[in-house]
Amino acid sequence: MVQLRDDCFVNDGRLMPADNALAILLERLHPVVDTETMHLRAAAGRIAATDVVAERDVPPHDNSAVDGFAVYFDDLSTTGETALPVAGRAAAGHPLPHNQKRGEAVRIFTGAPMPRGPDGGPDTILMQEDCAVENLSDGEQVVIPLGIRKGANRRSRGEDVRAGATILTTGQRLRPQEIGLVASIGLTALSVYRPLRVALLSTGDEVFEPGVDLPDGGIYDANRYSLLALLDALGCEVTDLGILPDDREVITDVIAKAANLHDALITSAGMSVGEEDHLSAAVAAVGQLHFWKLAIKPGRPVALGQIGGMAFIGLPGNPAAMMVTFLRLARPALLRLAGATDLEPQLYKVQAGFDHTKKAARREYVRVRLSAGKDGNLVAHKFPREGAGILTSLVEADGLVELSEDVTQLTVGTMVDFLPFTEVSR
Repeated sequence: MVQLRDDCFVNDGRLMPADNALAILLERLHPVVDTETMHLRAAAGRIAATDVVAERDVPPHDNSAVDGFAVYFDDLSTTGETALPVAGRAAAGHPLPHNQKRGEAVRIFTGAPMPRGPDGGPDTILMQEDCAVENLSDGEQVVIPLGIRKGANRRSRGEDVRAGATILTTGQRLRPQEIGLVASIGLTALSVYRPLRVALLSTGDEVFEPGVDLPDGGIYDANRYSLLALLDALGCEVTDLGILPDDREVITDVIAKAANLHDALITSAGMSVGEEDHLSAAVAAVGQLHFWKLAIKPGRPVALGQIGGMAFIGLPGNPAAMMVTFLRLARPALLRLAGATDLEPQLYKVQAGFDHTKKAARREYVRVRLSAGKDGNLVAHKFPREGAGILTSLVEADGLVELSEDVTQLTVGTMVDFLPFTEVSR
């Protein structure tokens, strides 16, 4: 297993733009997981650990895109209809057993190999609904109308994949379409990265599992359950370490043991320097800890470090701040550690349906819901309450409008960048 660099989370403590912070992390981080070979049936959602080069063409032969009749284009009349005798049948898996002669038509079905014959064989296919079939005493003939294009409805060998082409690259996350593409060249297994092993914990004497009766001053642990869902969606192998008490010795012992079995540890809240916040002291006691101050709202403080070979990411405790810092910093960092190369989500242009004022030199993420505007553009509507602790603002939003550092005033109708939650839910 590859180890993390000792200095990968070192920073100078200054307030950093979000893009700078992410660029630093992605430059310093690298895959830390081993590889394994998986059958295609089990490889969906995993990350390719090697390039895959096709050893054959797909499709392996010229074939028909429709049900119809294969003909030689030069046999067709240029002034009117053409009548040709039907001299055979070709179906998928059952090619025409003999060569097709000039002046003949062959009934052909979708996926069937193109018949062989002189001059390279027939080159054009007529859809059966465009033709008329007549029964004669000595067999069938097809009547073909004027106006067909040469080469119509014929699919060429290798038009999807050419032998020698790289169809997957190292670091590519495997969706159902990639699995199908690999199957199309005849492979049954792939080399993939092992899932990133991530430990997750919460701390605090005031934090309780959902389902128990809350004492005075108690709260339910919502963040840990959100993070469990986020990590599961990334394909991580997650160990839920539960809720730890405000006891430095207990926390230190648990995270030291976790470092021997995991590639990363994720927490939220409990990272201040107050006398009741023991998590930061525990991490520093057994590893290295650095506080990164990001010029973003919501978010800002994120703790990054390592304990032995295990990366540590401490996120803010407010739900909205936790979600934003996870999606824009922790998520790409974890994907990099897991071997992925497609790290940044796609942003989409939508129309602002609200006015907004923000500070310069700070990136801001506004929780919004979309609706269709009269001009056909999607319009983003801001959630009315902006507090970083309002979890319903995330539930009722479709995603985040990202306002760059140089924006200070936003007006209704301006086109803005939108990050849909669906883009980062996998």
